[in-house]
Amino acid sequence: MVKSFKGSDIFSPDDFPSIDYLFITHDHWDHLDYKTVLELKPKIGKIITGLGTGAHLEYWGFDPIAIFELDWNESSVLDSGFEITATPGRHFTGRTFKRNQSIWCSFVLQTPSKKIFIGGDSGYDTYFAKIGAEHGPFDLALLECGQYNKSWKYIHMLPEQTVRAAIDLKAKTMMPVHWAKFALSLHAWDEPIQRVTKEADRLNVPIIHPIIGELVDLNNFGVQTEWWKGIN
Repeated sequence: MVKSFKGSDIFSPDDFPSIDYLFITHDHWDHLDYKTVLELKPKIGKIITGLGTGAHLEYWGFDPIAIFELDWNESSVLDSGFEITATPGRHFTGRTFKRNQSIWCSFVLQTPSKKIFIGGDSGYDTYFAKIGAEHGPFDLALLECGQYNKSWKYIHMLPEQTVRAAIDLKAKTMMPVHWAKFALSLHAWDEPIQRVTKEADRLNVPIIHPIIGELVDLNNFGVQTEWWKGIN
């Protein structure tokens, strides 16, 4: 029912390399698509998600041993030097008429050399500052920035709030996600990136914005280009 923005479907599951850890923040279709996740299945090592979402995956034939389900503020060691903690968000779950049969969450990923915040869908709230105080600073924060509406402020952030969340999290660099893919709201496809880069520049917050499919070196982000300019 929801279409992708033109040009955003140039990659398919066949293009993905092996996936060591697949993070699923909640069970909405734009985050957990049945056809896509089945095509990725042979490439996936471990799946990290919130309580309740694993039921979908087990029903679809995934090995329960490979699924890590966490409650808010619960931690688990994935491998040597890799630890994950599920943290709160402000959103909802549900794929049909029943809502909130599973939880939605964000994640704190500690690797041997980096600490990364993986934000799911969420409205802006005080929990960003709480996570920053308890788990920060972060080397990189992936934060939603797109498919917003003022009427949805409790479940999705406006671009300016995304920058505020990065500051609250004590993130050294932020990366806006959840934009330029599915047309879930009424704004233009490139409005989120225009607004968030403007606000990040105003507040002197380092930001990266790779184009779909671009590899990112976490030790050297390189020169960022405003690739969306000139695209209709």
